[in-house]
Amino acid sequence: MPVLSADRRRELPDEPGVYLFRDDRGRVLYVGKAISIRKRVYSHFNKPSTRAGGDLLGMIDTIEALVVRTEAEALLVEANFIKQYQPRFNIRLRDDKSYPFIGISLDEAFPRVYFTRERHRRGRTYFGPFSSAKRVRATLEVLEKVFLYRSCDGPTPGRRSGSPCLDYYIKRCEAPCVGYVTQEQYRAGIDGVIAFLSGRYKEIEQRIEFEMRMAAAEQRYEDAARERNRLTAVRSLLERQRVVSDQAGSFDAIAIASADGDANAQVFQVRDGILADRQSFYLDNAADAPITDVLPAFALQYYTATMVIPPLVIVAQEVSDTATLAEVLSERRGARVEVRAAERGAKRRMLELADRNARLALDQERLRAQRRRQQRVEALDGLAAALGLDAIPLRIECYDISTLMGTNTVASMVVFEGAAPKKSDYRRFKVRVVGDGENGPDDFASLEEILGRRYAQFEAHHERSPHDGDYDPSFAALPNVIVIDGGKGQLAAGLRALQGFRDRGVTVISLAKRIEEVFIPGRPDPLLLAHDTPELQLLQRIRDEAHRFAITHHRQRRDAALTASILDEVPGIGPARKRALLTHFGSPEAVLSASAAELEAVAGVGPKFARDLHRELHKAGV
Repeated sequence: MPVLSADRRRELPDEPGVYLFRDDRGRVLYVGKAISIRKRVYSHFNKPSTRAGGDLLGMIDTIEALVVRTEAEALLVEANFIKQYQPRFNIRLRDDKSYPFIGISLDEAFPRVYFTRERHRRGRTYFGPFSSAKRVRATLEVLEKVFLYRSCDGPTPGRRSGSPCLDYYIKRCEAPCVGYVTQEQYRAGIDGVIAFLSGRYKEIEQRIEFEMRMAAAEQRYEDAARERNRLTAVRSLLERQRVVSDQAGSFDAIAIASADGDANAQVFQVRDGILADRQSFYLDNAADAPITDVLPAFALQYYTATMVIPPLVIVAQEVSDTATLAEVLSERRGARVEVRAAERGAKRRMLELADRNARLALDQERLRAQRRRQQRVEALDGLAAALGLDAIPLRIECYDISTLMGTNTVASMVVFEGAAPKKSDYRRFKVRVVGDGENGPDDFASLEEILGRRYAQFEAHHERSPHDGDYDPSFAALPNVIVIDGGKGQLAAGLRALQGFRDRGVTVISLAKRIEEVFIPGRPDPLLLAHDTPELQLLQRIRDEAHRFAITHHRQRRDAALTASILDEVPGIGPARKRALLTHFGSPEAVLSASAAELEAVAGVGPKFARDLHRELHKAGV
């Protein structure tokens, strides 16, 4: 291949930077950084250190190089490219889009503290990523009791009734919606939340104790009792954590365990001498890279996502090149960060504990993965036997129709490969044939149309090259089994449309919801599978997923159509006002039922437009 030629490699720069290996389809396989790009690329081709490294070399078609000024800058560029391209052979946080965060809406007058899985909104502060959604919700529950922030949604606090909600009466909120607390007082509580999540526990404890003593000295005994309860809640939360050492300060201990393409990272967060939290992350390590490479790559991805970076990060002694990582973290933190090994004391004990947990977590994950694989194989074997197939059905497609009185009718196609969802191959359809206009919606006709279009797409893609711009791998794939949500009628409609697939050996069945009957072509009676069999449970999972996917699409189209019919036709309503109305009231129906005074209360609407809008919405008796 051209990439292996010595001339091509000599053309690479002998400078710090980032290099990308691409395959013959232009996909990025691997992103690397180096002090010298030329020497580092040479090292890949001399002697691959692992079998996966040899697999990588056999797939490379071209190499791209990007020169930067320093190794620290190369580390940041490498992390950005990994996040952008998700290369197969790089170390990546598994399911990194799904990790939970705690968000604080500092862009609002009375900020909210909430659970979220996104962290891209401007003006907001995010803490995380956390590895356990359950622990995040438990932490939020304690914070709400201690700092009394509002739980209501929307940019402004309160309900349409104008009275405090139950949270005020059970001492979970100070009712900023009715002016019982000023913006400055409320913001002091939010600052407390930020300090707590940043690990400044002693500061929080001392502040609440000071407020309690001040209130008692001034004979404000109700306020003193409230501060006492807050102090008790904080201390009880901290006492549940393991105390490391009063002199240990704040640091993170990071340990990695790796085997057979998988890895686990443990982050033990010590704040003010207290083990504040333990995070566990699973990593994809397809290249089977050593821990000396895995740890810096993980640490950069982790600290890029988190807001709080401690002054000290403890790592294993094998990680020798810590200066570049320390430089990048220091720049991100805005203060010096030390990355080093620990030889003795509390820090060494924390690292050893993290290392044991990483190995245990990796072993448990591998056992769970093996069990899941075995269960999937059993389900496919059972389904093949039940349907009389010659081989296990590796690819199963399922179709469902969703409609409401014949409006916004849509269909879903979900795909399971190896008995697991393959969401990249899911597809949605807008149904064109929904009925004859007299007898209502015709699900049979809709199904026949959608399945006919599916086979037509297969025919169109069958002769098409994967390099074509409009090539769709999902439509090009030949399924082993097609499942239709419904009974005999739905199956008959599907058979008419899918004869071409059946001629190619595809099995077509339907699954009825009432008593989970499986209808098979040419068989007069339905197949009844026992409810505790893995094959029926697999079919139910596929059918339920198709129903979920279809109804989600239907609701989106219905809401868009309803919003358009009600608001988009009103003169003077643009995207900003429509967004403000829907955010304030929650739905188009609530906008319809609002009075002129309630419309006027929406930010950005104004008195005159509120009156005009109310008159426009109700002029036809809507």
